[in-house]
Amino acid sequence: MAQMNGSNINGVNGGHTDSAADVYTDYLIVGTGPAGSSLACFLAQNGECNGYILETWAKYHLLGLTGLIVSQDPGNADTPRAHITNMAALDCLRDIGVDKECYTIGTAGDSMVHTRWSNSMAGEEYARIYSWGNDPKRKGDYELASPSEPLDLPQTLMEPILTRYATLNGFNCRWNTKFVSFVQDDQGVTTTLHDKVIGQDFRVRSKYLFGSDGARSPIMKQLEIPMIKRPDQGYAINILMEADMTHLMENRMGNLHWLLTPDKEHPDYAWIGCIRMVKPWHEWLCIIFPTFGTERKNREPSEYIKRVHEFIGDDTVEVKIKGISTWMINETAAEAYSKGNVYCLGDAVHRHPPNHGLGSNTCIQDAHNLAWKVAYVDKGIAGKELLDSYSIERQPVGLDVVTQANASLRNHKKIWEVLGNLEPTVAARVEAFNILKEDSERGRNRRADLQDALRLINREEHGLGIEMNQRYTSTAVHKADQGPQPAFANDPLEHYHPTTYPGARVPHVWLSKTVPSKAISTYDLAGKGHFTLFTGIGGEGWRSAAEQVGKDLGVPLEVYSIGFRQEYEDRYLDWAKIRDVAESGCVLVRPDFFIAWRSQNWESDSPDKLLNVMKSVLSRS
Repeated sequence: MAQMNGSNINGVNGGHTDSAADVYTDYLIVGTGPAGSSLACFLAQNGECNGYILETWAKYHLLGLTGLIVSQDPGNADTPRAHITNMAALDCLRDIGVDKECYTIGTAGDSMVHTRWSNSMAGEEYARIYSWGNDPKRKGDYELASPSEPLDLPQTLMEPILTRYATLNGFNCRWNTKFVSFVQDDQGVTTTLHDKVIGQDFRVRSKYLFGSDGARSPIMKQLEIPMIKRPDQGYAINILMEADMTHLMENRMGNLHWLLTPDKEHPDYAWIGCIRMVKPWHEWLCIIFPTFGTERKNREPSEYIKRVHEFIGDDTVEVKIKGISTWMINETAAEAYSKGNVYCLGDAVHRHPPNHGLGSNTCIQDAHNLAWKVAYVDKGIAGKELLDSYSIERQPVGLDVVTQANASLRNHKKIWEVLGNLEPTVAARVEAFNILKEDSERGRNRRADLQDALRLINREEHGLGIEMNQRYTSTAVHKADQGPQPAFANDPLEHYHPTTYPGARVPHVWLSKTVPSKAISTYDLAGKGHFTLFTGIGGEGWRSAAEQVGKDLGVPLEVYSIGFRQEYEDRYLDWAKIRDVAESGCVLVRPDFFIAWRSQNWESDSPDKLLNVMKSVLSRS
């Protein structure tokens, strides 16, 4: 546990004092959102309470990681900002076993089946599309891509799961604790924090400081890392509300409902709405978009109530507003994610609208990429240069996510235009909308425009590629002997392209024992803080080679043979189709499920190759 020295840290101080109490810990994480709380979980995974085979970790001296996670807020998120949790993020959470609790608490299935556009929740519908893998034409793609399933899990429900796991596995958590500043040197970081309860500053000495402190990150500001900024697209208002609409949902199933009212006058601050499910079907988030250029200012709940009732379209529905918050529609990404011993992740380094549902998912994957590298460096398994690969690998991913999320928002504006909402008056909007009904050339063109716009949004709702197609290039991936990277066969945003080429995520396939057993995914064998080597018939030599490399480098390295009458059967022969190496070859997987290297065959010099590859990937001389 973190050591705390000095006075008045846990007590009450009658007034501010200049005296500081020092706290010593391995890792300091600022921010308890999806990025910070998941990072604490993944770091704790490498500690003594992570549920992995303790004898294995003891053999490699990996016990005892400790940390401190702080938040300036009094508790976990009070508004359900992020909610769509995709398969790539759930695979990361599966690695620590909390995915089961996520599925218990979250919402899936038919509740996520559609995204709709209508005049009101109770009124006329303009259009609907399948969403989040529910399109019958795409379901198989999702089932083949991952052992997980898309889930609607609001941030208010996700954060407590993660912080609880972290605090049960080696991390302390302090609320009402605000970041002030930091000073770093070659050995670590000294961070000044302010305890808002007792009004006292104190210092924390840690090996590393992790900034997961959100879109206004003061840590990123102090680091002075340049940000790639594109012109902002205004702001939006989140209205968290209780409104029982169970009676409306039978024929309107879905968790996103866009409300456009071209036939009504509207206040400038409440132009277009999107009612999003939080808990079916009584808790919702009504996201209101003002008319372009409207001044941002605080308003009373009563000012929004009339417009919210118009969006619902049923006067019998009672609305109780639970909270109102405003957020900027950003298009911002950091040029780098770290400097010295300070590493940033999540919204601190990539800021964008919620389109595509990529926000918290990207945060969690940032953390999964970073945690194992920190743990390996901290325990002397890897050289510190390994940590440089975090920013090199994740920054292009963040920039891509920011770009695509904003492109998707602009695609929504095309639907708004086709439905007449961009016209300046009610009369002009109704006239533009009525073109859709015409038996005329312009009517046919307008309907074709609507179909084209919906196809673009369908790419967002089924953007499996942008969720799963990351390709890393860094020193933590060995490509020198691999040849050119295979090109994508079709749309890389919409379709996932599984491959064992180094730098890609390991493909998911179902395995089982010779005597039929419960199916197990390749993802269930990989991860858990260790490297994994998959081989097959004729690859028996990899097992002894891996054991020797593990001893020489002190690295956890597990070996599994897949194939006919091997350790694991290739249940549907999918591994044979996708492994891209001979049966005697191998696929080497990092602890974050990404492929570090592969070898086409077992050869006499394979032990030396494996040793040299592992040294290269781990930045070992």
